[in-house]
Amino acid sequence: MTEVLPEKLWVGVVHESRDLRRLYDLGVEAVVDFAASEPPATLGRDMVYCRIPISDGVGNPYELLKLAVLTVEQLIRAGRPTMVVCGAGLSRSPCIVSAAVARVRNTSPESVLKEVAERHHCNVSPGFWSELLTALRKT
Repeated sequence: MTEVLPEKLWVGVVHESRDLRRLYDLGVEAVVDFAASEPPATLGRDMVYCRIPISDGVGNPYELLKLAVLTVEQLIRAGRPTMVVCGAGLSRSPCIVSAAVARVRNTSPESVLKEVAERHHCNVSPGFWSELLTALRKT
């Protein structure tokens, strides 16, 4: 897992969101899970858990892509330490985190994705990224 915003936002792999001890040690209060092919997590009762099953690639409904970005954005704005995960942590989670952080900073998602990719291994699906940016333009 990689820290994107100090003590506030992490991006990672779905199995990392199942390590409750690590989540509590980091102070994570919310997990946003995009792993459509994985079973939902079982977390502590005091944790916020949002599961928005989307696939890596094209064909996701724009409404779900917008919901994903807006959910992460609102958790950041609320100051809730949040971990964002997908199956491999390489495409969906870094893309959505980048889009959400860009909205908070009022900057371009591309510039934030570049920052994230400098610290976190990414293998972004071009089709997914394109559809995500299109969904954001429709907000």
